[in-house]
Amino acid sequence: MPFQAKFTNEDLNSFFTGKSEIDSTDVKAAADHFNVQVQSLTKRLNKLPNFQKVSRGRWNLTIAEKLERVYEGLPAVPAVEQNLVPEKDPNYVPFGNFSDVKRIINSNMFYPTFITGLSGNGKTLSVEQACAQLGRELIRVNITIETDEDDLVGGFRLVDGATVWHNGPVVEALERGAILLLDEVDLASNKILCLQSILEGKGVFLKKIGKVVRPKIGFNVIATANTKGKGSDDGRFIGTNVLNEAFLERFALTFEQEYPTPKTEQRILEKVAANLGVLDEKFCENLAQWSDIIRRTFKDGGIDEVISTRRLVHIIRAFAIWNDRMKAIKVCVNRFDEETKQSFIDLYDKIDAEVVTEESDDQ
Repeated sequence: MPFQAKFTNEDLNSFFTGKSEIDSTDVKAAADHFNVQVQSLTKRLNKLPNFQKVSRGRWNLTIAEKLERVYEGLPAVPAVEQNLVPEKDPNYVPFGNFSDVKRIINSNMFYPTFITGLSGNGKTLSVEQACAQLGRELIRVNITIETDEDDLVGGFRLVDGATVWHNGPVVEALERGAILLLDEVDLASNKILCLQSILEGKGVFLKKIGKVVRPKIGFNVIATANTKGKGSDDGRFIGTNVLNEAFLERFALTFEQEYPTPKTEQRILEKVAANLGVLDEKFCENLAQWSDIIRRTFKDGGIDEVISTRRLVHIIRAFAIWNDRMKAIKVCVNRFDEETKQSFIDLYDKIDAEVVTEESDDQ
C-alpha cells in the first residue's frame, strides 16, 4: 500500500506562500515541517499545477499563479469599505416608470432592463432614487464611444512601480451584488460586447488573471439611452450608435420614459424652489404649462426642440439667483438657435401676464 502523506496540496501551497522560487533548501525545510522524506515531498511538489520545475532542485511559480498572487496580494486602491448607496433626494417626485424600476431592483432577480427616452426626463435619476429608497448599492458607468473592456472589467495599473490588477466597475458590481447602471449606453461602440456573458447572468472570466467572477445575489444591469439602440434618425442625438442586435436582445425588457405630466412637473419645480428658498407657485405652474405646450408641438412636428424637466430645474435655479422670471428663462434657453429661442420666449410671454419682456439692461 503506497504511503499517504498527512498533508494536502493546499497545506503545501500555504507553506510556500510568498515564494516565487523554490530550491532544495526550501524543500528540505518543508519535508522537516511535514515530517516526511525529501523524496516524497519532491514527488508531491512535481504534481502541483502552480509550480513548474525549471531545473534539478528548482521550481518556479507558473505565470497564471504569479498573476493570481499579484491580484490577491496588492490592490490598486486601498481596501476601504465604501458605501455606494445613493443619497435620497428630498426634491424627488416619483413618476413614469419609477415604481416598476423600483420593483425590479427590490426583487433581487437578475433582470437586465433598458430605459429609453428623450434627454433630461429623469431616466438616470429614477434608478438612483429607487436604489436610494431601497438601500441598494449603485455603480454608475457613463458610456462613451471610447469605453472599452479595460474601462468596464478592469486591467493592470502601475502603482508605486508595481504592475497591479485593478477591478473595473462591472467586476465591483458583480462582487458586491450591486446595481450596474450603464448610462447613455447608445453612445457605445462594439467594444461593449464584452458584457455579453454578464447580461446572461453568467458573470465574467478575467482572462488576464485567469479568474472567474460570478454575480452575487442582487446584481442587475440597467441601461439608459436617448434612443432604442438603433441610432438617431432625426440627428438630435449625434454620436449615438446602432447597437449590436444580440447585445440589445439580452435586455429582458424596455421602458419608454416620458416627461412628467404638467401637474407632476409643477410639484417637482415647487420642491426645488422651496429648497432654494424662492418658492413662487405661479411661476412653477406657468413653467409646467409652458413646457407641456412646447412638447405637444414638438410631437406634432411643429418645432425641432423641446424643453426638458432638467432645463426647467435650471430655470428655477437661475430664478433663485436673479429673482427675475424672464431673465431666468432667457439665460436657460440661449442654447437654442435664435428663432427657436424667440418662439419659446414669446410663448411664455402669452402664458404669464406678470412677466416683463422688454430688455432690462442694468442702468
